Amino acid sequence: MTMIARLGKSALAMCLAMTPFAVSAQTRIEFFFPVPVEGKLAREMTRLVKLYNESQKEVEVTAVYTGGYDDTKLKAQAAAKAGKPPSVVLMSANFNVDLKLSGDIISLEPMLKAEQTTREAFLQDFWPALHANATVDGELYGVPFHNSTPLLYYNVAHFKEAGLDPGKPPRTWAELVDAARKLAKADRHGFLMPAGYDYLGWLMEALSLSNGGRYFNEEYGGEVYYDSPSMLGAARFLEDLIFKHKVMPQGVTEAGGVSTAFFAGKTSMMLLSTGSLSFIRENMKQPYDVAFVPRNVRNAVPIGGASLVMFNGQSEDSRKAGWKFIKWLTAAETLGGWSRFTGYFAPRKSAYDKPEMKEFIARNPDARVALDQLPYAKPWFATYQTVAVRKALEDEIQAMMNGKKKAEQAVKDAQKKADELMRPYVGQTSLKLP
Repeated sequence: MTMIARLGKSALAMCLAMTPFAVSAQTRIEFFFPVPVEGKLAREMTRLVKLYNESQKEVEVTAVYTGGYDDTKLKAQAAAKAGKPPSVVLMSANFNVDLKLSGDIISLEPMLKAEQTTREAFLQDFWPALHANATVDGELYGVPFHNSTPLLYYNVAHFKEAGLDPGKPPRTWAELVDAARKLAKADRHGFLMPAGYDYLGWLMEALSLSNGGRYFNEEYGGEVYYDSPSMLGAARFLEDLIFKHKVMPQGVTEAGGVSTAFFAGKTSMMLLSTGSLSFIRENMKQPYDVAFVPRNVRNAVPIGGASLVMFNGQSEDSRKAGWKFIKWLTAAETLGGWSRFTGYFAPRKSAYDKPEMKEFIARNPDARVALDQLPYAKPWFATYQTVAVRKALEDEIQAMMNGKKKAEQAVKDAQKKADELMRPYVGQTSLKLP
């Protein structure tokens, strides 16, 4: 007789129940995340993932630190191409259009449908300014996790020393120039902003928006407006700060160099992300404050930050596990804690209803300025070949900042390069005629 026959059905069932194969195994997934700004974000994210793993037994998440935003995109795409797509990626919020067009990320609409909810209902608790970068072609592709706007940081002591009222920071470009000239000294710059890749493109969007412009076509991934009056004015303004007013150094300063100069009293004002707010708060020894990005034509800033996306090519179990993790990571309590730790504003409105968040804002009123800017916030630059198209402008503006090109030529050359990069997509869409 076989072993099965000798055991009998009931005994067999009992034996199988005791084997590892019958136990409901944990679904193991990978989570890729970047750390694009200063602070101890990697350690805190690792702590959060450990907390999630200990809170339940169904999903085990392995957190993988992947560098900056651009690096994270490249590494996630490479892993997917190798047949090992990460389940969840904390991705720069403006990459969703490009990733959707390339087929790398999946729509989250099926998850919403399985829970008998809608995109509109799901996004209702998220700040309206974030919806555009979370959706592509009317479908949800990303869940906002941390978000930012640029802020003007300024040294209160320097303002007083220069006869400026720190309670009335510059509101316009003209006021910024006037204040920067009064603040500048032989060993101190009046103004500074990051000009490395990624940061520069974001800040040029901020300047062009506040100059009345549109950086790109928010409805179509094949158009940018580099060679436009609003962008030309923004480029000239930056050029003048360096070469005419001499309140900003020539050349490219990375974000770390900007904050270091601020701490050392080597610059009186700087344009930096609200995502750096906790880092500045912890390390700035002199009193400082923050304000809106100064305007020329209107108050307007781009949204920044990152959203949680899910990559194509994973199993159904992995997708379900990834969605459970996303929902936990974007709960109001989790987002509120991350906001207080980093300086990013929490994307959920309800996070600010929590007692601990109300207490934190009361103690740190600088954390409210980014929220106050949200009514003026616009979508973050998102096109076909987002990174390359962004770098087409950044390369030219960097050349201008190094004194190698004039603003007029820089924006024309940037437009030409961007158009060439987007031509394949444009040819298959708006120029594909019947």
